[in-house]
Amino acid sequence: MSRPMRQEVADWASDFDLADPEYNSRAFEIWESLRTRCPLAHSSRYGGMWLPLTFEMVRDIAYDTTRFTSRSAVVSNLPSEFPEPIGNAPPITSDPPFHSEARRLLLPAFAPKRVKKEEQGIRQLCRDTLGELGEIIPGETVVDVARQYAAVIPTRVISRMLGFPAADHALLLGFVRDALEAIDLPADEMAARRDRLDDYLDRQIEEHRRHPRDDLTSFIMGAQIFDQPLTPQHVRGSIALLLLAGIDTTWSVLGSSIAHLASHADDRNRLVTRPELMPAAVEEFLRAFAPVTAARIVKQGHDFHGSRLQEEEWVLLPFGAANRDPKAFHEAHHVVIDRKVNRHLAFGIGIHRCIGSHLARLELRVALEEFLASFSAFELVGSPAWSSGQIRGPRSLRIRILAS
Repeated sequence: MSRPMRQEVADWASDFDLADPEYNSRAFEIWESLRTRCPLAHSSRYGGMWLPLTFEMVRDIAYDTTRFTSRSAVVSNLPSEFPEPIGNAPPITSDPPFHSEARRLLLPAFAPKRVKKEEQGIRQLCRDTLGELGEIIPGETVVDVARQYAAVIPTRVISRMLGFPAADHALLLGFVRDALEAIDLPADEMAARRDRLDDYLDRQIEEHRRHPRDDLTSFIMGAQIFDQPLTPQHVRGSIALLLLAGIDTTWSVLGSSIAHLASHADDRNRLVTRPELMPAAVEEFLRAFAPVTAARIVKQGHDFHGSRLQEEEWVLLPFGAANRDPKAFHEAHHVVIDRKVNRHLAFGIGIHRCIGSHLARLELRVALEEFLASFSAFELVGSPAWSSGQIRGPRSLRIRILAS
């Protein structure tokens, strides 16, 4: 089914739509305009939703689990079938007190020492992927980095960790687009796409049931909560969370980081000649290009920073906008790759802070190190094509290799 004709956005302050192609391509401009005009924007789309544009408001909502529920993390036209406090993808869709237990059972798989063991495998994967680009002729070869590199690394990493077939790369990327980008589809089409993902995960779970192995899928299947095995929905929902979040967020910020380096030769040259700056640069790329906008739902009507929020309205948490609030960060609109103090919100804040942050940092650092080791100079060819929806990142990013 094709999308219905989209209603054009009349005014970003009163009619914004994350599915509009203009939103992610012009996000920085839109955020800055709204922050000065209307720091808490509202739209009647999707049953009503709010978009706070300051660090303070995003923080306040993220910490408030009394007046906001997390039962659905993605805005859509599809009514939520999964009640509080569990939601359909624990723990990101879970509320207290269930949330803490659902989160605790996943933490060991993403602890720093456990994630560190993945570094050599990720590094080799990056080198192999770069090798698959084929012959590079400096000054001539054009590569779509978003498709041929940034999308490949996190997809292969998380599919390997989950024990999913490597051959399913394109299928997994399709699931990501269905779940996180096609938010404006009619409810029946969204339900059909969700069912396709559920069917795929059920097949993988059954395969693991028949042939248990040492991977994340088997780990989740064997976990317990409140001394009881996880329900089938909990198992499938948590695996779906790790799959979708594990791919799209890193894909997006890696692509955005390479786009910046392609258009800012000074930063690129500094990282090539001073690789010790990479850890600070990674944090700055995460701040400046934070890809995630999380969603909450208003549990009870109340006044918030001068506006009346109604029960069951959506509230969005654009962490990228919070990271560019000049009241929270010096030179917020500039990428400062050696920024000394950087308490960004790229991984969220509050009880739902990203479980996979250590893995994401590792993937981003290693992928950038290996890319710069292979290509010391490159430039943009045309303009990137951006995603739609709540994860912002380039989906096509053509660069010309100038030096290898």
